[in-house]
Amino acid sequence: MTATSSTTRSWAKPAFIGAAVLAIAGIGFATFGKQQQAPDVTFISIDGQKISSQDLRGKVVMVNFWATSCTTCVKEMPQMIETYNKFKGQGLEFVAVAMNYDRPDYVLNYTQAKQLPFKVALDSGGDLAKQFGDVNMTPTTFVIDKDGKILKRYLGEPDFGQLHTLLQKSLSTT
Repeated sequence: MTATSSTTRSWAKPAFIGAAVLAIAGIGFATFGKQQQAPDVTFISIDGQKISSQDLRGKVVMVNFWATSCTTCVKEMPQMIETYNKFKGQGLEFVAVAMNYDRPDYVLNYTQAKQLPFKVALDSGGDLAKQFGDVNMTPTTFVIDKDGKILKRYLGEPDFGQLHTLLQKSLSTT
């Protein structure tokens, strides 16, 4: 009987661990596999204009959390401008949200010096970052479909080829 109970114990523990891993993976897939609704927020642009997420419904929107002190943000910004210019004629909206630790005068100077063609908003209180899932890593970019669902969240610099394919597909759907 010792041999049987030893054999049972030798496979029972790995089987239990395997089942637990599969259950956790299934929950993770179910949670992250479905599209999440973008939060209902109001962006305040650097010129004081209010832009509500409700006003953006019916359009594909990119929301990019960035900072002037973020090396990767500054590096990717020319490609963000290129992406916006490429797709704005097809209805793309873009809001660049400066993080709460970024000084407003730095954001304004950067926006003017680089002639950012899209809306630039300040997240002075950090509320926008919190509502978008506690964004604290920059850059973080969200692609939101016409129905207000988050299609993709990029942490760090996106693969721009993949991003352009996603935008093309999203903008061409009715």
